Amino acid sequence: MQRPEGRPRVLVVDDKIEMAETLADGLFDRGYDAAACASSHKALARLQAEPFDALVTDLRMPGDDGLELLRAARRLDPNRPVIVMTAYGAVETAIESIRQGAYHYLTKPFKLDELAVYLGRALDEARVRHEASALRSALREQFSRKHLLGQGPAMRRVFALLDRVASTSAPVLLLGETGTGKGLVARTLHAESDRAGAPFVTVNCAALPEPLLESELFGHVKGAFTGATSNHPGLFVEAHRGTLFLDEIGEMGLALQAKLLDVLERRVVRPVGASKERPVDVRLVAATHRDLRERVRAGAFRDDLLYRLDVLSIELPPLRARAEDLPLLVHHFVAQMRERHPGSRLRSVARPALERMLAYPWPGNVRELAHVVERLAVLSAGEEAGLDDLPPSLREGAPAGPGPFEGPVLPIREVERRYAQWAYEQLGRNQVRTAERLGIDRKTLAKWLARDDEPKAE
Repeated sequence: MQRPEGRPRVLVVDDKIEMAETLADGLFDRGYDAAACASSHKALARLQAEPFDALVTDLRMPGDDGLELLRAARRLDPNRPVIVMTAYGAVETAIESIRQGAYHYLTKPFKLDELAVYLGRALDEARVRHEASALRSALREQFSRKHLLGQGPAMRRVFALLDRVASTSAPVLLLGETGTGKGLVARTLHAESDRAGAPFVTVNCAALPEPLLESELFGHVKGAFTGATSNHPGLFVEAHRGTLFLDEIGEMGLALQAKLLDVLERRVVRPVGASKERPVDVRLVAATHRDLRERVRAGAFRDDLLYRLDVLSIELPPLRARAEDLPLLVHHFVAQMRERHPGSRLRSVARPALERMLAYPWPGNVRELAHVVERLAVLSAGEEAGLDDLPPSLREGAPAGPGPFEGPVLPIREVERRYAQWAYEQLGRNQVRTAERLGIDRKTLAKWLARDDEPKAE
């Protein structure tokens, strides 16, 4: 008999072949492509040779019994559901089959419709598990480590930290200038964690006014405020068992910071206007381009929230600090932009243009580089982009930095101030990193940066 297209395939096993065939015929009438078999040995041979979506087997059979067949079938395919049939006096054996992975057991005699119902449920659950597994695989592929490009020491340090923190549920704080790829790193952390099959939810704290951000994060009940026409669960609930990414957390107001800290510590959330709390299981990843310790000193960020967030931190280097990675990134973006713009003729960037790109400080970091390469893909007439194809900001050369030895001779204190200010800007206005790079303590750096009121040489 030709197999009906689209029907789930089911193998029915009973040492009484008439019983197996009756069940198979009944399942066929109910939308299944069912086959009958009279022994565990023959059933295992068919399972090895043919694709079956489910197995229905008796437990008491001569030779290898149903439990042996169950174990062998699950070794072949752990995701294939198995339903076992048993006589009334063998319920303990049936319970053992559940422990070993059977989906359900039916006690004889049973109605055929009952078997069909449990088969349908088992196949539906197996399909959902398969789709979830495929989704996790696709997510890991889309945001896998291979999309974080870099071979230099700065990125190797980032990769080493990712290896150590991805599998944990502890909060992660991503630091670095705008455009360094903090969002991509956050998605990679989620994709490589045990939470990859659950939601990844993101919100930019700088993009929403505080009342709206509070409602978005924690939810609200109908009537909590003007315009609240229905219940809204909030992003914490939406991210339950997954990851919540709070971008630009340094822009969050103090009142909202207090509520966020409470959620992180007690793992419960109360929607705006609600009287009851709801437990949430969320891994928090936060990102900022600001120096949060400086924000704490300025009274704009809670120190207790910073301690809670900064359990694990990863600092992403600016593009100017990883020039050795720029050719690799250019090659990657050329290929990416050719896919985005199929009519583009661009294949590569000429050496003089690449050297000019290497000399540029890239204030917008990797994001700016991607935009420049997209411009080349759209506007370049040939297969190789040259100097004339670069935007004016690059074509005219890198802007001169405020070096300490330009212009007239200056007092040494003014040289210190200018160089400290230049280093501070180059390192993302991060005082800790700037002090470390200059080899001074933070008090000395603060003193140098504060010399704006000292007399300047004419």
